Amino acid sequence: MTILIAGAGIGGLATALMLHQRGIKVQVIEQASHVREVGVGINTLPHSIAELAQLGLLPRLDEVGLRTRELRYLTRTGQEVWRELRGTHAGHDHPQFSIHRGRLQKVLLDAVIERMGPDAVKTGLRLAGFVQDEAGVSAHFTDAEDGCSSQTLRGEVLICADGIHSVGRRSFFPNEGSPSWAGVVMWRGAAEWPVWEDGETMAIAGGLGGKLVLYPIAPVHDGRQLMNWVVNIRVADASVSPPPPESWSKMAPLSKVLPYAKRFHVPGIDLEALVRGSGAIFEYPMADRDPLPRWTHGRVTLLGDAAHPMYPVGSNGAAQAILDARCLADLLAQAEHPREALYRYELERLPKTAEIVRTNRIGGPERVIDEVEKLSPAGFDDIDEVLSYAERQAIVKGYAKMAGFAAREKPQENSR
Repeated sequence: MTILIAGAGIGGLATALMLHQRGIKVQVIEQASHVREVGVGINTLPHSIAELAQLGLLPRLDEVGLRTRELRYLTRTGQEVWRELRGTHAGHDHPQFSIHRGRLQKVLLDAVIERMGPDAVKTGLRLAGFVQDEAGVSAHFTDAEDGCSSQTLRGEVLICADGIHSVGRRSFFPNEGSPSWAGVVMWRGAAEWPVWEDGETMAIAGGLGGKLVLYPIAPVHDGRQLMNWVVNIRVADASVSPPPPESWSKMAPLSKVLPYAKRFHVPGIDLEALVRGSGAIFEYPMADRDPLPRWTHGRVTLLGDAAHPMYPVGSNGAAQAILDARCLADLLAQAEHPREALYRYELERLPKTAEIVRTNRIGGPERVIDEVEKLSPAGFDDIDEVLSYAERQAIVKGYAKMAGFAAREKPQENSR
């Protein structure tokens, strides 16, 4: 059996490695001419890191990322709403990683090439369409730069892991239209920065309409480490304003971002200096898509952002793509027929990811900040008088249980 995978992102590469580990031949086809280290920081949750550990990648992840120790939720003015330990510190068997998205992708790519050979990933080819028959799928690809040449590849299954603008998704749902946008724009950047707190802590300040995310994404060297930041601001009425273009490489001027960054305060961090010190600032609309009624059509299925693009809330985007990969690889290795595997994959993963998509739209676990800011917009003297510990815990821990990464209970150093 040969599996074709359209897309060499985190989901596509993880799927390739897991299929190869199970003795299944794989061909990955990527639109970009070179797989570059694009993006800035992401967090990858313990249940997905467990899958990468099964692939033997934990030492490489430790070289380029760091194990997250603690997460803090703050109001926009820096008052603490919630804090909790993460990863192994919280009782998981595996860590949570804060890591540069491009470096995680490169760890996966390097492993694919080392284990499967340099021809395992074909680049510069855009999926143009496909034709199915009883024996397999013929997938057609054109040159991504000029479209003047083409290739047809044959496999028993085609996995479309080609992102939020997936060709496979569009072929089955041609009238779906553009991604959903709530008017929120994200600006991302990173700078080498003196170690903040213990060098393993992340902070999220403010609710869904105006939020700052802050965390280191590389090991400490000479007292400094790469500090990632994200500013999310609702800047438009999405019912009348179209979203800005989606591109990992679209850059924004400092003058556009700085006024928004100044709205936030995190104790111990000079946010203005951090933003000014970032070499490049990237702009991206916060978009998702409505959950689909089905992912699988015959021998073609969707995976990762092609199947369930979601708001970057709760550190779940890359994690869910990796969980997709494990589920699909296991089923393809076990099933008597590939179509049975694809059917069971959809049955297992579609409902779970659809619930996460919907929950992320109302803030996911970070909704606890929205609730506090709504009840006490001017701040508070005692958080328990605004929202009790039990109520805050229900929001945060309820999301972890729903998304599949609830940990064994372990005493917190400071539950407040």
